[in-house]
Amino acid sequence: MAQVKITCRKNGPYRVEAPEGTIELVDADGNAYDLTGKPAFSLCRCGASVNKPFCDGTHSKMGFQAAEAAVKKAEEGTPSPGA
Repeated sequence: MAQVKITCRKNGPYRVEAPEGTIELVDADGNAYDLTGKPAFSLCRCGASVNKPFCDGTHSKMGFQAAEAAVKKAEEGTPSPGA
């Protein structure tokens, strides 16, 4: 079984679970985030969190839809070719 588990939550964050010290999260400049005491954390997908890259729950307040849900909704509302 893998040490790291990443769960893609519907219209929510990516939930990362790993034994402490087995995963490193770095920013664009290569600076590591302190994950001490965090065997599980959620990463923002909506872009609105004030605690990026971590999720702070803002997605639920703004009605965020993950790409797969947004594409499906757009396809359902689009008439089929030749209709």
